[in-house]
Amino acid sequence: MGVLNLTPDSFSDGGLHNSLDAALDHAKLLAISGAQIIDVGGESTRPGASRVSAADEQIRVIEIIRAIKIAEPGVRISIDTMNASTAELAIAAGAEIINDVSGGKNDPQIFAVAAHTGAILIISHWRGHADAMNQMNQYQDIAADVARELGEQIDAAIAAGVKREQIVIDPGLGFAKDMQQNWQLVARLDELEKLGLPILVGASRKRFIAGALDGTLEPTSEISSIAQNPISNSRRDVAGAVLTALLLQRKLWGIRVHDVLATADAIAVVRALREAETNTDKN
Repeated sequence: MGVLNLTPDSFSDGGLHNSLDAALDHAKLLAISGAQIIDVGGESTRPGASRVSAADEQIRVIEIIRAIKIAEPGVRISIDTMNASTAELAIAAGAEIINDVSGGKNDPQIFAVAAHTGAILIISHWRGHADAMNQMNQYQDIAADVARELGEQIDAAIAAGVKREQIVIDPGLGFAKDMQQNWQLVARLDELEKLGLPILVGASRKRFIAGALDGTLEPTSEISSIAQNPISNSRRDVAGAVLTALLLQRKLWGIRVHDVLATADAIAVVRALREAETNTDKN
């Protein structure tokens, strides 16, 4: 899943794809690089970000979704939104997947949209909006607590008419979790696997990745600005590709990334090694 942020304030690429032409060019680059899904977002969820209205969000995303649908018909489109009205319009414009980082907590009507459209619904772990989430990272057992809270939202979605086979879950890395908690959660995705649903992981360029590179893994909150950490996007992308390779031990539904090519390369290397091991076993 390749990330297409149509926002002025996203933490690593805000303002880069604000025009229709620039956004479509980047969508084409993501597709050429190997993205099977393009995740289109019109509201930043970086720590400390201010909310935007659903109307403004829709102005940012709907036209580009239509354009991608025409230009790249072989790529699936995901709408990254917490708003039911935006999800509804995005599906009508050609999106097939609703990626709600709030897991239905911001706007529970998003479950009804998924139910009547049949769209895949990605339910992420989330405890509060960007301006407050850094104070919400108290857990007894990070993996077990996240799995339990995801389970509650899964139950709410199913009660609203969403079919279980439509649901994908996401651990919500970076949302109400400090750096150590993020790594602990990544290391214990088996707790989420117990829910019996496909898993999406979105670790790309997040602060806990940079923390592993600069040695600042003390339990502090995610930092909202690249300028506050010297680790460049390119270094974060390489590290993220390494993490992807390691996570391929698990049966993940998807990986949400900014640098699709580096991730595709990591997947290709893992695939080649696995094939070589299989052929060696046969011999």
